[in-house]
Amino acid sequence: MTVAFTSGKARRAGIALGAVSVGLLALSACDKPTPLATVTVGTSSVNAEASCRNDGKVLTEEKVTTCLSSVKTSKSIDYSPGSTLRLGVDPDVVEHGDKWLALLDGSPIFSEPIGTTYRSFPNADVFATGGQSAAPKTRKINIIQVNKDNKPKAVWGFTLKHDNG
Repeated sequence: MTVAFTSGKARRAGIALGAVSVGLLALSACDKPTPLATVTVGTSSVNAEASCRNDGKVLTEEKVTTCLSSVKTSKSIDYSPGSTLRLGVDPDVVEHGDKWLALLDGSPIFSEPIGTTYRSFPNADVFATGGQSAAPKTRKINIIQVNKDNKPKAVWGFTLKHDNG
């Protein structure tokens, strides 16, 4: 029969060293979190990581087209006509001179990409059709990070759900 003659102090030190090693190994395997974009309607907000991102490099046109059409990965939020729509991005998005723009069903919401982290649209009615047809049940909002040459670097997707109530 073998008896371990290791002291309790040595055993605790070994366990602590093992725990630190495992912790450092786990941290080294983590990726840096991607910046978030946020859509706020009234007091409700949703945020998401970019659905398409190439580690800070420019995305191909094909990749951007795929990202813009991907509704499955977008988070949704209820939207009542006349509500204030607020769009925002993490400061990391605009930190190094990049800008962002927003699309509503593929059409730009504002004319030029902006370099601030936040944009507000009071009393917006994104479901208005001008009496042409029935209002859609959903609208897709995409936020696109662009570099100084207006080349896309990241895409976030959200779905606005028409709230009739």
